[in-house]
Amino acid sequence: MRRTMKITVISGSHRDGSQSDRVAQYIANDLTKLGVEASVISLAKNPLPLWDEGVWSDDPKWTSIWGPISARLKESDGFVVVSPEWSGMVPAGLKNFFLLCGSREVGHKPAMIVSVSSGIGGSYPVVELRQSSYKNTRLVYIPDHVIVRNVESMLNGSSPADSHDEELRKRMHYSLEILIEYAKALCAVRESGKINLKEFPYGM
Repeated sequence: MRRTMKITVISGSHRDGSQSDRVAQYIANDLTKLGVEASVISLAKNPLPLWDEGVWSDDPKWTSIWGPISARLKESDGFVVVSPEWSGMVPAGLKNFFLLCGSREVGHKPAMIVSVSSGIGGSYPVVELRQSSYKNTRLVYIPDHVIVRNVESMLNGSSPADSHDEELRKRMHYSLEILIEYAKALCAVRESGKINLKEFPYGM
């Protein structure tokens, strides 16, 4: 019997008490309702040092800091990546996070992008993540993504504030259901025996 599916929500904001953290927790709660074991990794206060070669050589610094996160990622069947839009960009800490990730942690696992904006923006992080965070990690972004605009007024409490909030909640729930189906399907890919990271460790 297959174990309970695990989805990890990555909150990419460095800020403590950020809207991204709040949205990430909302998503984790919704995933739990869908029968998934969900948890949140938050980059609040940017706890991860900038990448260096020590991460490849079992440097004690990286073993203690990155080791527990790496283990959680390896146990996960899929991911939700929540990114705020800072000056039209993904935060530096989230980019650094993906430099630390390898294919053994996230490779051939599905991820859904959720972009967060305090106004009517939010599209740039979607484009940036799809363009630059999958090559060597082999992360598989699903076609569906969600942009949470005017985030301060969205996803608060158990009931929608208005029709826009209601539609956003429906779309989020639907997209998470699709993520779960991709996670089921990609389990077969990882178990196929066809993945050869020794000969082909990097993307083209």
